[in-house]
Amino acid sequence: MAGTLNLLDVTYADFRRKAERRLPRFLFDYIDGGSGTETTLRRNTADWEALQLTQKVLVDASKMDCSVELFGEKLALPLVLAPIGMGGMTSRRGEVQAKRAADKAGIPFCLSTVGVCPMEEVAKVSGTPFWFQLYMLKDRGIVQDVLSRAAAQGVTTLAFTIDLAVLGTRYRDFRNGMQGGLSPWGRARSGLIDYALHPGWLWDVGIRGAPHGFGNLAPYVKQSANPRDYLHWTGSQFDPSVTWQDIEWLRKVWPGKLVLKGILDLDDARAAVAIGADGLIVSNHGGRQLDGAASTAAMLPRIADAVGDRTTLLVDGGVRTGQDLVKALALGAKAALVGRPWVMALAAGGEAALTRYLAMVKQDMRTALGLSGAVNARNVGRGVLLGK
Repeated sequence: MAGTLNLLDVTYADFRRKAERRLPRFLFDYIDGGSGTETTLRRNTADWEALQLTQKVLVDASKMDCSVELFGEKLALPLVLAPIGMGGMTSRRGEVQAKRAADKAGIPFCLSTVGVCPMEEVAKVSGTPFWFQLYMLKDRGIVQDVLSRAAAQGVTTLAFTIDLAVLGTRYRDFRNGMQGGLSPWGRARSGLIDYALHPGWLWDVGIRGAPHGFGNLAPYVKQSANPRDYLHWTGSQFDPSVTWQDIEWLRKVWPGKLVLKGILDLDDARAAVAIGADGLIVSNHGGRQLDGAASTAAMLPRIADAVGDRTTLLVDGGVRTGQDLVKALALGAKAALVGRPWVMALAAGGEAALTRYLAMVKQDMRTALGLSGAVNARNVGRGVLLGK
């Protein structure tokens, strides 16, 4: 069964601690870790925390509103559940649970190409559209087929990840066999010990949560006896030769909204706008790719100043609280994406824990809006930040 939800579990840190106890080490480290010495991973959260809100009093806060409009849809919060590879391994059929929680919270869920649950399974949750995230594969015929399947399931917003030309050096994954040509499923002795030490996860996910492959890619992986086969296939299919010409092709074949995920440079932001992207996600892949890169909180206002009036900006990386959402709006984003928070909450207590986390984020955002004088999410500007 999923972890038990405790009334004392209310913050990201609470859910993270419980997830660390419940998940096998390889899986927790895969989600929690970053690349290199994890400098950028730490910067992401530290730079959001360093931003100071102004406090304004005697402003009518009786009609606070956290909702925003994004790509023609109303969101109850300026928040999207980000695509997480293997997110469905944290709790039984995890992406399905996440979609249900997102629906209840009135926000979008974005399914990863390498999620455990296939898009067809996620679509059965409800008629509410979800987003889909895509990596470019060498076989463009497979890419077109994936896009056709996504459109058939009601996906209208595609998030295309552009910062994975090479895989970041993730030392935690090397130690656990997730990187360097090994797989945790191939490390029999240590893997079995790790599973035995986490019986709750083993029963809930390992035994009852099958199949454990990458559901969206299952039709194309001919030899798929275990997750190791999927890891080998995706490793051979991810295309490091992708350039802006490939984005032009993608723009032509995808009829819906196209959002490019992984922008951290002003020239890249301008190029993305020029090529016809509907939105940009200011992102450093959660500190998992180029260690030493700038934080997203540092780059968001610069990119907003350069192209914010010509496109829709979103941001991810280090966002943990409702206060962070207000800060993201102040710096020019229309919404933020969170990845680690939703999978940590899911690991800690399943859909109920994720629902609790999202409710606490909303309550925290209402507090920040009411005490900063902004009141309405659509009124947030840089004036709510001290010194901006």
